[in-house]
Amino acid sequence: MNIEERLLEGSKRACGRLITMLENNEKEAIDILKKLYKESGKAYVIGITGPPGAGKSTLTDKLTKELRKQGKKVGIVAVDPTSPFSGGAILGDRIRMSDLALDKDVFIRSMGTRGSLGGMSKATWGAIKVLDIFGCDYIFIETVGVGQSEVDIVKTADTVLMVMVPNLGDDIQAIKAGIMEIADVFAINKSDLDGADKTKVEIEMNLDLNEYSDYRPPVIKVSAGQNKDIDILLEKILEHRGYLEKNNELEKIRIRNNKLEILKMVEEDLMKLILDKAVKEDLIENLAREVTLRETDPYTARDEIIQLITNN
Repeated sequence: MNIEERLLEGSKRACGRLITMLENNEKEAIDILKKLYKESGKAYVIGITGPPGAGKSTLTDKLTKELRKQGKKVGIVAVDPTSPFSGGAILGDRIRMSDLALDKDVFIRSMGTRGSLGGMSKATWGAIKVLDIFGCDYIFIETVGVGQSEVDIVKTADTVLMVMVPNLGDDIQAIKAGIMEIADVFAINKSDLDGADKTKVEIEMNLDLNEYSDYRPPVIKVSAGQNKDIDILLEKILEHRGYLEKNNELEKIRIRNNKLEILKMVEEDLMKLILDKAVKEDLIENLAREVTLRETDPYTARDEIIQLITNN
């Protein structure tokens, strides 16, 4: 059997191979996804994000085990930071879920960011499609440890789970714009530590500043290390899914996400086309020198590059 048939039959090896091909930008992988895309659209994507050390991997592990109790097939994409110097990544998130690797209905894939900003890898979008076709009911996307502006996960996930921990910083951290605004569910992990109740109050106060109609993000205290209240957290995540489906919001989210993905792919290919042409003709080098010598300006240089492409 070829890789397409094996993927449809649930082969983990075929699944992993196809994701690797996508990471390496192999044309064959894109062709396979084009053929099999109609088989996707069944999986529900849950994004898990939060600051470094919040316990995202452990929480993902526990949530997966809860879903497995319900007989669900689960895919996990764990994104780890890539060194800006060597280009390497430890991919340690998978180590924390090693016992799940033996489960035939759980597929875990670690991938490095490879210089991509926003807390995710460029190959994440493709990996989601592969896992969907593979037959996963739920797909977890665990981002790298993020700060206040890495919000790419909202462009990918159906439900975004924000993982916080007590005593991260001063009170104002809880109301900073950006990452706090994308969550559909808040989980305060390591809730056995002092300050968990205070953190919960701060997040609730932040939510009070916004106007909500039918749905207000719940704030749940959990302890992934002690496997405490994970079932309650999963229940809230599934409640959000129910809300989206009942109010026809899920389709709107997916249309928005697909629109953003299409634009992102077009942007990347156009940029590659421009750079390949400009570099080949030493245009950028020459323009940079002219701008430095004040023989031209950056705006005229930009216009020359665009004109070069449009003329071709």
